[in-house]
Amino acid sequence: MASPPRAMVTGAASGIGEAAARRLLEEGCSVIAVDINESGLDQIVAAGAEPFVADLADLDDRARVAAAGQGIDYLVNAAGIIRLKPLPDFTVEDWREIFTVNAEAIFFLCQGIGPTMPPGSAIVNLSSSSAKLSNTVEAAVYGASKTTILSITRSFAYGLAKIPVRVNAVCPAIIDTPMQDKVLEMVAPLRGMTVEELTEARNASVPLGRTAAPEELAGLIWFLLGEKPGYMTGQAVNYGGGYVTW
Repeated sequence: MASPPRAMVTGAASGIGEAAARRLLEEGCSVIAVDINESGLDQIVAAGAEPFVADLADLDDRARVAAAGQGIDYLVNAAGIIRLKPLPDFTVEDWREIFTVNAEAIFFLCQGIGPTMPPGSAIVNLSSSSAKLSNTVEAAVYGASKTTILSITRSFAYGLAKIPVRVNAVCPAIIDTPMQDKVLEMVAPLRGMTVEELTEARNASVPLGRTAAPEELAGLIWFLLGEKPGYMTGQAVNYGGGYVTW
């Protein structure tokens, strides 16, 4: 009997990462769930995932993650951090902290794991609608890091194509996650609005008129990892109810 596909998901303690890890488990994969938040992994571990506590900003920890991911079938790079403040207030330290987790870690996990993956494997990198639109200037550095992910995705799509390992990115807009809650709570007072007012304004900017649950996006991630889009690589797929259409 064939062994189940092996997957690794970073940022698996909450939000999109947790939802993706759950979907992979439901599809019969064994899942290595990576996150810095050890206690946050409890729920996904209870669902059957293998916990792997690591700080992706730490070079030694990142090397351990790459070693654990050798030969896996699926890699979902969902870990990310955000800092929210007025545009003039961002510091070099903010830039370096955000880029280390959101971009540098993805590059070097793709580099360290991708070449060891078997033919037909796939990687999905979590970008954002912020990679294409800059209207939330309070998240400017986050947006810049997410734009970088698109370039990383294209480079590894070319670089791993001969195996072949497919590499795609998803660009979610307003997804109901703890990070989204943080955006609303921190940006609203910076704009002189209540959380409710900002929520209403953001939802109104979505043509389909609603936000999405992480589980919905997990369905797209699973599709991109699977065999059906076997001729698709190097793409950035929007998932935002029409919020971004290019």
